[in-house]
Amino acid sequence: MARMPYTIILAPEAVEDLDELKANLRSEVREGIETHLRNQPEKLSRSRIKRLRKLSQPQYRLRIGDVRVFYDVIEQKVEVLAIVSKSEAAAWLAKHGKSEEK
Repeated sequence: MARMPYTIILAPEAVEDLDELKANLRSEVREGIETHLRNQPEKLSRSRIKRLRKLSQPQYRLRIGDVRVFYDVIEQKVEVLAIVSKSEAAAWLAKHGKSEEK
């Protein structure tokens, strides 16, 4: 049985991040989000999708070239929290990532 496609929601910050990308990169990122997150956002792969350990938010990272897309999956929704360059990813996670430990 085919699963329903996921609804993709971009957080306001992610929309800003996307707008700041160069046009060619923006379309590549949009395409990557659509390709990987619409149907199987939790399908881990060595190169693309990674479950982030020790974090409750974001839960996942999608790699599209030098861009990192951080997102959560809640039921049938994918919430894209941020779209950052590889060089900014660690700093973004340090600032915005929520640890599982309460």
